[in-house]
Amino acid sequence: MSDPQEFVPEIAEIAGALFKAVGNRTVPRATIGLMHLRAGQIVGNTYLTVLHSSLLRKAEESEERIAAVASWRDAPYFSDAERAALALVEAVLQPSRDGERVSEELFAEVAEHYDDKALATLMIAISQVNFFIPIALIGKPLPGRTFAETDQWTAR
Repeated sequence: MSDPQEFVPEIAEIAGALFKAVGNRTVPRATIGLMHLRAGQIVGNTYLTVLHSSLLRKAEESEERIAAVASWRDAPYFSDAERAALALVEAVLQPSRDGERVSEELFAEVAEHYDDKALATLMIAISQVNFFIPIALIGKPLPGRTFAETDQWTAR
């Protein structure tokens, strides 16, 4: 597929607005990066997994933390607040046997660590990665490149 932004240039404006909203500093950037990495893993997309792993490395996250995101529940590398955020992104992206994805218990757990603005930011951070999931799954950009690199859309 060609670069979707070539056909819908508004994508850049939407992506920029989401990035700005998530960057309001109510949630640590590392937490958001961990959530986005987990989302890429959940949907099984190499592009998103490589992208968010790379961004975490650039932010000087440890290899242990990056590698352990897939098994965060039993990994000793995450704070309780990070665990709550990872549980939230999993709940949103994975079907639930009970029908309700974000239970009252999970919401209460997340709310113990984040105030209302930070909770809204977490929701927007999940929306941000969800905005890119269809682009990554359908468009199949080349892993290791950013959305800004136009050659990722033409080489197959």
